Amino acid sequence: MRTLPRINLVLLALLFALSSIHYAASDAVYDKFVQCLSSHSNTSDQISSIVFSPENPSYKSVLLNYIRNLRFTTAKTPKPAIIVTPTSEAHVQAAVICAKSNNLLMKVRSGGHDYEGISYISNGTFIILDMFNLRAIDISIADESAIVQAGATLGELYYSIWEKSKVHGFPAGVCPTVGVGGHVSGGGYGNMLRKYGLTVDHVYDAKIVDVNGRILDRLLLQPVDSDTKGRKTLRVSFIGNFLGDADRLINVMSEGLPELGLKKEDCMEMSWIQSMLVWANFDKGTPPSAFLNRTYDSNFLKRKSDYVKKPISKVALDSIWKKMIALGKTGLVFNAYGGRMSEILEDETPFPHRAGNLYKIQYSVNWEDGGVDAESKYLDQIRQLYSFMTPFVSNNPRESYLNYRDLDIGVSDNGRNGYNEALVYGRKYFKGNFDRLVAVKSAVDPDNFFRNEQSIPVQPSKGNK
Repeated sequence: MRTLPRINLVLLALLFALSSIHYAASDAVYDKFVQCLSSHSNTSDQISSIVFSPENPSYKSVLLNYIRNLRFTTAKTPKPAIIVTPTSEAHVQAAVICAKSNNLLMKVRSGGHDYEGISYISNGTFIILDMFNLRAIDISIADESAIVQAGATLGELYYSIWEKSKVHGFPAGVCPTVGVGGHVSGGGYGNMLRKYGLTVDHVYDAKIVDVNGRILDRLLLQPVDSDTKGRKTLRVSFIGNFLGDADRLINVMSEGLPELGLKKEDCMEMSWIQSMLVWANFDKGTPPSAFLNRTYDSNFLKRKSDYVKKPISKVALDSIWKKMIALGKTGLVFNAYGGRMSEILEDETPFPHRAGNLYKIQYSVNWEDGGVDAESKYLDQIRQLYSFMTPFVSNNPRESYLNYRDLDIGVSDNGRNGYNEALVYGRKYFKGNFDRLVAVKSAVDPDNFFRNEQSIPVQPSKGNK
């Protein structure tokens, strides 16, 4: 299999984490915003069809279509004053200009998979720029590149690659309904990272809309080159993606991990696109066209993350399993690092978690019943497990993965103390790259227009809103 080594991503207004606030929309505010959009767009006749106020019959369905975490679908969840669903770059430009001129904070939603709902909720007045209509994908096999708009999903990207070539693939995540814009903005973790690195390591150009509504297209990144009846138990599974045939894998595993007892009948040989269908939990024989389906089974959920730099002993693992059984529903996913990830420098992209990491941990808990009591119960479970894992994971800082968004590790109200508040979570997500990001942010968005609960702040000397 060959990987498309470069991807040109149309980010469009996704420069740093974006904004935020709940707003009880009035007709006057809506009318003023729409008038502004019309005056700043060459397609003013389409404006009424892409802007939704709470009074619009389609508002609720547009809002809920891309909310993937049922925790944020309650009556008490803050709702946007306006939803803008651009169909052109001009609409994105106009939305940024008009949100800024009307003092309306903006959140940008690509696929809606942010675990904490940061792309579509806030505690103050806000509007949503919903990118789902901007999903064009242009694959060039000749130069092994792709141009992908931010509202496209990973599944749509995979299908488009498969349509053009049966021997190419691309290193990105396993959930097909994740939006490309958000996935790349956080680094883009996938099951081929040991061979090819992250998604962001293959982005060589991006088109963005800045705080002044200008479309910028410039070179941003360089391509890198038993009997269990009557007892509670823990289910453990080992799933891997090996770029080779089964015979070679058996030889590798027999030498490196003989305890697993891997046999050829445990393996399934398949193409890249078939492997992505398996990772996405589709049934055997499902055609690649299933990737074009944007529907998603939403859950009540919470996620957290960690990085492990030293091996966890068998004794410690046993204590972890016992803790998980005692807690109830929590889960752990260990993702192996190394390989290509160890060859890329920490400061080559904002994503810093490179050499020295054995694996990343994702903590998970899902539940079916709504309500405050259920949420409190399961949030407590996952937080207890996270606390229990403290001795076994990274420290100073205790690192976290941005795309596994976790407000427990710190938030900012973007006020006078915004930098110090952001420093808490910023070091965990970005390590030494945090201050470089602050410097860039301060240069391109000095008034901190693009902001949210875990955004990059401006430098203290500039002051925050």
